[in-house]
Amino acid sequence: MMLGMIAATAALGGLLFGYDTGVISGALLFLRVAFHLSALMQGVVTSIALAGATLGASVAGVLADRFGRRPILLVTAAIFVAGALVSAFAVNLPMLLAGRLLVGVGIGGASMLTPLYLAEIAPARQRGALVSFNQLALTLGILVSYLVGYVLAASGAWRWMLGLGAVPGVILGLGMLLLPETPRWLAGHGRTAAAEAALHRLGRGPHEIAPELAALRADLQAEAKARPENKLGHATARLPLIVGVGLAVFQQVTGINTVIYFAPQIFQASGLSSASAAILATAGIGVVNVAMTGVAIWLVDRVGRRVLLLAGLGGMTVSLCVLAGGFALGHGAMLGWVTAAGLAAYVGCFAIGLGPVFWLLISEIFPLAVRGRGMSQATIANWGANLVVALTFLDLVNVLGRSGVFLGYAILSVAALVFAWRLVPETKGRSLEEIERLWG
Repeated sequence: MMLGMIAATAALGGLLFGYDTGVISGALLFLRVAFHLSALMQGVVTSIALAGATLGASVAGVLADRFGRRPILLVTAAIFVAGALVSAFAVNLPMLLAGRLLVGVGIGGASMLTPLYLAEIAPARQRGALVSFNQLALTLGILVSYLVGYVLAASGAWRWMLGLGAVPGVILGLGMLLLPETPRWLAGHGRTAAAEAALHRLGRGPHEIAPELAALRADLQAEAKARPENKLGHATARLPLIVGVGLAVFQQVTGINTVIYFAPQIFQASGLSSASAAILATAGIGVVNVAMTGVAIWLVDRVGRRVLLLAGLGGMTVSLCVLAGGFALGHGAMLGWVTAAGLAAYVGCFAIGLGPVFWLLISEIFPLAVRGRGMSQATIANWGANLVVALTFLDLVNVLGRSGVFLGYAILSVAALVFAWRLVPETKGRSLEEIERLWG
């Protein structure tokens, strides 16, 4: 089985993540009417999925370390499908909220397990591109959700918008039935023969398998001699945890998901009055997101993670300042153009840096013994910050205005730039075992 095909199937977890992240922005225009939602309840409908994602991420890492990456990915796919169908058939607000919560649990698990799975099956020279392929699938999921929203906006068919999310969930579940467990997890649980067979299925040549198994055995022997390293609080895991959790929080508090969730409403505020026009403009932002993520995949194993991260954060800061200035000074058609340009530039800079690089780095930087738990903690922080941002955005707009909110996100982007400059190492071209030794 070719490695690329395996990666494409596994990355459907990112597609689930992206589709649900984007579809709620279009559906919310109709849900607020169908269920008579206040601004607060719009935030709750959006954010309850994030609460579910935090829950899913909190247990997925522990379960993946114990039972394997593959079976837990299968479970998360099933949960997502169930949540999408419950949401689509909701007849009242509690049923809608229950479906959204289930969807969140599914995407919370998939959001951390997919990059973990991809990192552990990929050769070092291709790991950046293959793990970042998950981010490309995520952005494609967002774009597809925008296009679905645009097509269905005229009829107000929000049930179809939410229900179609079950399709990639079903495909992911079926695909994972055919994929192998990761060699690293198998070797870590004493199943060396199964790990060798998995490497064969992943397309490794005979000259590659023996060195890779030897590196895994050496790493496992080192861990056996240093039992404290099996804990996240140990010195070798402490700095990776700070980096992972810090980037997780900065990825959200710099405002990306306010654009994803509320872009149609932002465009309506800038002068696009109809729902269809606002969703179509948002789809344009989705195209930028996909295109720049493709550029990031091409560059990440060439120029490195750190360079893309710093460049992207610098561009995000400038773009957010443009958005803040546009809402402070713009009027009418000019505000619409400034908003579109600022949002496109902001999303493009995020897509080339903090978007894919965060998920790639947290799949690389943790020691093997705590990789699942470390990624789980970073993902919990990511979804927790996402929840706070989604809950507060509309209320902050009412208090500070859009200009003030985007200026605040610009300031937080500067803080993220300083954090990355001081603490984030370059991991390009290093094996996971070599990266582990960096923290020693």
